[in-house]
Amino acid sequence: MQAAAFLMLLPVASQAGSCLAPVRPFVPSDSQAARDYADIIRRDFEVYIADIQDYFHCLEQERARAFEEAREVSRDYGRFLELVGN
Repeated sequence: MQAAAFLMLLPVASQAGSCLAPVRPFVPSDSQAARDYADIIRRDFEVYIADIQDYFHCLEQERARAFEEAREVSRDYGRFLELVGN
């Protein structure tokens, strides 16, 4: 029984906390370096923009999951209080 309960928690545990913010792109303060590496810096910004969108989506999914879990826990607590007579 404990193993089954543990296995049911695995998808949630692996999902929770897996939203990692992307690293902010670096822009050199030296204008010559910025020009020399413009293609790389531009690509870093494009990757960041795509990654931040994925990050926001992940946060939205985690929020929805946590909200549903909180609602279920609230119902469980209500049932518990009924069982113990409070």
